[in-house]
Amino acid sequence: MNYKLSDRVHKVKPSFTLQMATIAAEMRAEGLDVINFSVGEPDFNTPEHIISAGKLAMDQGYTKYTAGPGMIEFRQAICEKLKRENGITYDKEDILVSNGEKQSLYTACQALFGAGDKVIVLSPYWVSFPEFVRLADAEPLLVDTIPEHNFEPDFDDIQAKMDPNIKGIIINSPSNPTGGVWGEEAILKLLRIAKENDWTIISDECYERLVYDGKFISTENLNRNYNINATVVTCLSLSKTYAMTGWRIGYTAGPREIIKAMSKLQGQATSCANSIGQKAGIEALSGDQTCVEEMKTAFKKRRDLIVQLLNDIPNVTCQTPGGAFYAFPDFSYFLNKAVNGKILKDTFDISEHILHTASVVTVPGDGFGAPGHIRFSYATNTSIIKKGIERIRSALENIT
Repeated sequence: MNYKLSDRVHKVKPSFTLQMATIAAEMRAEGLDVINFSVGEPDFNTPEHIISAGKLAMDQGYTKYTAGPGMIEFRQAICEKLKRENGITYDKEDILVSNGEKQSLYTACQALFGAGDKVIVLSPYWVSFPEFVRLADAEPLLVDTIPEHNFEPDFDDIQAKMDPNIKGIIINSPSNPTGGVWGEEAILKLLRIAKENDWTIISDECYERLVYDGKFISTENLNRNYNINATVVTCLSLSKTYAMTGWRIGYTAGPREIIKAMSKLQGQATSCANSIGQKAGIEALSGDQTCVEEMKTAFKKRRDLIVQLLNDIPNVTCQTPGGAFYAFPDFSYFLNKAVNGKILKDTFDISEHILHTASVVTVPGDGFGAPGHIRFSYATNTSIIKKGIERIRSALENIT
């Protein structure tokens, strides 16, 4: 065969979080008793009233293409939700429904950035953020955060890296991978910098309903309430809030011209989002929200447990994350130490040791731009959490 792959394929890294999930599945298929702390999705099934809405949609014939930007009634339900929960008023023309929020974020980068542009990505970052920027032919500019302050931006580092080619910044609070929730002052400061420098803020708020210690505030809510008038594109998801990861429904709210541009690109890529998922999404956003509070209560209990157990492991420290369902402990003590004759030079090595010694899948922080840290998803039940952390404790004992 005679073919050549594009340069685009070679410059983008594969999603190693998906690779870790694949490893877990393969180990299970081999009959191994593997514990998976890598998966970034709720372990709950989609709530029954949402499933019923999906079934009804199929019975009623909602199995065809929809309008490219999304069903009118779904976009209207999104507008009502944003006003009710986020305190932001939009019209349906300001909303784009996509095949999951991942597509929303990707398409926003495609619409906003191009060759020669730089886009700030805060480290630690979700693994796809730099790749979205690269796929838009722009350059990710990595900026530090402050772990002791909920991984809020290091504004001194932003100042040091100021560049006229910066066109935007991607933010994520509550955060994947850290679980950090930013304070209002940090967001306001960033909004003002963005306004002064003509940056577009892409705000990934997929974990908006999973905040455990305080109240979530949307970036655009602060932008409007303080009359800053920065350009903000907000990307949201049904996946985490309603345990709907497989339904593939996300959406974007933002300035109408940006939404139109994104819709134009998406129309040539995927036409429209899943019709059945959109009908189910109407029920998710408009129906009984008891399920959300029940899942949130369970996640908070699991968070408190896993943080305690991690901190009980000698030489491991873990801050209490304010949101999402990730713990991000510091394993730096074990770097450059030896086990079975091998030096653990980074968290990839530490995670690999834990995997092969304890059959526990974790996600190395080096892949998120956070050397020394390892990500644990606590979207699993408490008995698995206890069993998995005990295995890890044992695996670390023979590191010298």
